[in-house]
Amino acid sequence: MGKADIHLVDENDEVERQFRTVMRRLAGGVSIVTAGRDGDITGMTVTSLTSLSAAPPRLLVSINRQASSFSLIERDRLFGVNILGADQQVLAARFSNRRLNGGQRFEGTPWFAGSSGVPLLAKALATVECEAEEIIERYSHGIIIGRLLSMELSHRLSGLIYWNGQYVQIDHDADLDRLAEVSIPLAHVR
Repeated sequence: MGKADIHLVDENDEVERQFRTVMRRLAGGVSIVTAGRDGDITGMTVTSLTSLSAAPPRLLVSINRQASSFSLIERDRLFGVNILGADQQVLAARFSNRRLNGGQRFEGTPWFAGSSGVPLLAKALATVECEAEEIIERYSHGIIIGRLLSMELSHRLSGLIYWNGQYVQIDHDADLDRLAEVSIPLAHVR
């Protein structure tokens, strides 16, 4: 990799700032984790979601323990995952807005209660309803292992990615249209 551009220093704040800069280079899919039931609901935008296992189906999400979503997940042992599409950047921003709390984040957004009662976003690319099988508390975050209770998949093929401090859209149909405009027939490629 050559000579390092970033040098660690002894001051914790500087190390944390540099670490955040490094991690911004890792693109992540954008999802909204929802929690709670009835009138006590909340949600937050995350990029820390990953598949843990396909057999049995499990996913993993990392959430700051100070977040309101974490306390509701810890209390109810249930949460929803809503994978966002390319056209849902405004929704991602809304659910990461610190001035909005709890149910305020859902205002104007179609949602429904899943079979366990957790809120799920009606227009997400995919929704997954989970039981918190295990919560591992480490440092500032809780690592939550989710056991799938239900899932729904949209027919749309698009995605919203967060990379280097900004949202990046992936839209399968639009990408195919752009490729068709500039594509070279395979017979001419050697």
